[in-house]
Parts: sequence; structure tokens; C-alpha cells
Amino acid sequence: MDTKNSVTDGPELAEPYLRQVLGMAGLAVEYVRAEGNTLYRRGEGDEEIAVADFAGGYGSVLLGHNHPDLVACAQELLAAGTPVHAQFSRHPYANRLAAELNRIVGRELGTDEPYFAIFANSGAEAVEAALKHAELDRGLRIAALRSAAKDAAEAARDAVAQGRAQVPGRVRRRFGIDAGAPSTDALEQLTARLAAENAAHLDRPPLFLALEGGFHGKLGLSVQLTHNESYRTPFRALGAQARFVPPDRPEALKEIHARERGVLHVLEVSGDQVDVVEREFPVFCAFLVEPIQGEGGIRVLDAEFAGAIQRFCAEIDCPVVVDEIQSGMGRTGRLLASSRAGLRGDYYTLAKTLGGGLAKTSVMLVRRARYRQEFEIVHSSTFAKDSFSCTIALKVLELLEADGGAAYRRAEERGAALRTALEAVRDDFPDLVGDVRGQGLMLGLEFRDQGGSASESVRALAAGGLFGYFLAGHLLHAHRVRTFPTASAVNTLRFEPSVHVSDEEIGRLEAGLRDVCRLLREGAGDRLAGASAG
Repeated sequence: MDTKNSVTDGPELAEPYLRQVLGMAGLAVEYVRAEGNTLYRRGEGDEEIAVADFAGGYGSVLLGHNHPDLVACAQELLAAGTPVHAQFSRHPYANRLAAELNRIVGRELGTDEPYFAIFANSGAEAVEAALKHAELDRGLRIAALRSAAKDAAEAARDAVAQGRAQVPGRVRRRFGIDAGAPSTDALEQLTARLAAENAAHLDRPPLFLALEGGFHGKLGLSVQLTHNESYRTPFRALGAQARFVPPDRPEALKEIHARERGVLHVLEVSGDQVDVVEREFPVFCAFLVEPIQGEGGIRVLDAEFAGAIQRFCAEIDCPVVVDEIQSGMGRTGRLLASSRAGLRGDYYTLAKTLGGGLAKTSVMLVRRARYRQEFEIVHSSTFAKDSFSCTIALKVLELLEADGGAAYRRAEERGAALRTALEAVRDDFPDLVGDVRGQGLMLGLEFRDQGGSASESVRALAAGGLFGYFLAGHLLHAHRVRTFPTASAVNTLRFEPSVHVSDEEIGRLEAGLRDVCRLLREGAGDRLAGASAG
């Protein structure tokens, strides 16, 4: 296969509009090779141009592009003819991977409760699996409530028929039952009334909770839990309903619960009377949380709000789904970024670096207390749980854990160095840079809104919604640095390099950001756009 000349003369048929947008921002370049923290793009003369990669596959290549140990592992697997398609059979490699994930998760959470693993191909698919499992669990809990209510009604009928209990006046008045009717008739009226009231709740669709600014994928279900309206609204009719919680207002949790909660009225024989008691109906299916919002602007969930979420969900029996797709797998110095905030999930989703930048794989972990074995029959995925991706993922975990977790420590150390550079830019350009956020090697630098710039060209960049992409284009062409803005906060540039990022590359990034700031201060938007198109 010729990788040196892949330019075609025909029409652009692979997402042509996106190609046009990338071209406007100067990002429509072709990368022909990758190693470590470096991507090589094709120059105008067909030469290779080395680019420091701070985008890092949206967090997928913590260990670097084409890590030699992972490449060797992949080559050995392919040379040995490892089966990729051996569905509906025993998969010992998947079980070994699940066991190793459990070992590390147990260490970080301080628990010995196992998490069962459902494998998938992408982060969004892992999220969908978690949501589907949570809805299966909710449905089974509703079925149990139905059954318990039916049994309670039969017990009340028996007690009244045998003269052991009667329907008291206070219950009759509360539910509008004939005060003079015999208890047997009153009970039948009451049972019918409760059945009608309960039916409205029993048929309610699930409600999901998620944080404002969150991003959980763009598939049919997951996109409805992604806060960005431009992604969500066109497909609103297809997906689930969500309520979005402001991350700075923990009191909003109880406000939403008060508005949306469901209650079932169930009969109960208490002494010689038939009473009506309330049972909480599981309206809320799951609460999705990113410990660090990637596409929302690299915003870190603080421990206080994490604790509020944990307590609230425990009170209403709503499972917590921790989306670690971008923040997990060692990027913050731990396998689970959420463990720093003290947040424990009923579910975890992991992807990106799990495949080492080579295998397309992900996993949904669900704790034993929540697990429903029926899910294994009603959910499946053609390419999931195969020998190739599972073995690569096991090698990734081996590399992360080697030398007492040296890779985790490296992520923290390199992240601290990168943060120092970003904060130096912020400190020198406070009129242009608003904030530096994140943890480890998942950092963001937010530019202030330039809609009020004295420069018409800068205002035009800000108004076009592509401000961050033009900045990225300038950094690429003028400084050989690759980064992107976050998808839902386009004034925030993301930095998610590998643990191999060097001081020279960090210095190059800092110089590039300082150049961008000087051009913005000078109002030289045309020069920013010009370099992007170069």
C-alpha cells in the first residue's frame, strides 16, 4: 500500500463539508506517520513535517503513537492468526482483562466488590451499554414493585374478607371512597382508584440526569445526554429524556427530584386496618457524570459536588454512571480520575487509551450489587471482546502498571510541567486568557471572548464559531503544534499529549500560544487566518 501518495484527483466523498470547514481553518492536512508524541504531516513538496501532538487522539494515545511494545504485540497476534471473530464462545483473554481492571479499580476505590465487564468498540457504545443496562435494571425493579403491590392487594382482600381488617374513614376520605360502603366494597373501590393512579407512573419513560456541559457521545441514546444543544436537538425525537444539572448548584438535585419524582400507592394491612403507603417509583434511570468534562471545556468535578451527587443518588436509588472515556486510563495519574474526587460509580465506562491507540475497544463496568445477568443475552456487539483488542488492552495495563506505576507518575509530572507553561501564558496575557483547567495530562486553556475586540477581523473570527479552530490552524502551520478546541466550548484549547511529551515540545507550545496572544492583542486576525491557510 502506498502511504506516500494518497491524494486523489476525484471528488471529495468522505464527509466533504467537514473537509471544507477544516480547510477554512487550516486543519485539512494529511498525516502520514506517527510515533511517540509526534505526527508527521505531508508538506507541499511531499516532505514529512514533524508536528508535536497535543490533541493526542482526544486522549487516546497516553502511551504515545505506535508504542513499540504495543506494535510488537499487535504484530505477534496477527502473525499468529489470532481469532477476531469467535463470537458466542469462551473468551479467556476478556476474562483476564476484566480481572486486571478489577484489580486496579479495587485498589483505587478501596473495595473488593467486583465489577462485571461488558465490552464494546467505542466510548459512545460503552455509554449506551451502561444506559441500556440501567434501564433493564429499572424495568426489573418496576416489575418487582408491581408484583409486591399485587401481593399486598391480595393480602388486604384476605384480611378484609376474613374480618381481620377494615378500610378506616381517614383512608376513605383521602381517596374519595363511599363512607357507608362495607369494607369489602370500599376495598375494591380503593384498589381500583390506586390502580388508576399508579398506572400513570408505571408507564412513565425513564429520566436521565447529567451535568450541564457534559459530553457522552453522539449515538442515538448517548447524544440526548450530551448537553450541547446543537448535537442533541436534531435528534430529540429519537432519544431518551434528560434533565441537566448545573455543576455549581447542588441544590438543583433536590429541586429536580421534587418536580419529577414518582410515587406508587400500595395497600398495607396494619393491625386491624387497611392503610395506604407510598413507595418511591424509580423515575430516574441513571446519573451520568464526567469527572473532568472533556468537550465541555476541561472542567474538573470538585469533591464537594461529587459528594452531593453520591448522597443524592443513594437516597433515591439512582445508579451513578462515571464516564471516564477521556479522563481515565492513567491520564490524570490514576486509572480513574473520579477516584480523586471520592466519587464511586455503579458503572464506569473506559475507552480511548484502553486500546493503546491501536485497537478500537471500550468497556462498561457495572458493580455486582447492580448487575443483571439477563443483559448478557439481550445486548451484544459484533467486534467486542475479541482476542486482538483484549490482548492489546492487557498490554496497555501492563505498561501503565510497570515499575510501580511509573506511567501514572510520569503523567502527573509531565502534566505539572505543561500546566506551568500554560499558567505562565495566562499570567502574562490576563486580558486574553481567562483560565487554565484540568488535571495531569488533560488540560485546557480558555481564551476570553473576543466579540468586543477593536479589530474587525478578530471579531469576525469570534462570531463565526470557529475561533478556536483558527487558533489551532495557526499553531499547526506557524509552530508545528497540533491541538483543537473542545467541542462544546470552542474558546478553550485542549492539551492531551502522551507521557512522552518533551520539554522542547512544551516550550514550542508555549511560544506558539504567546504568538497567538500577541496577534490577538494587536488585532491581527487576518494574520491568524492567513497562517492557518498556509
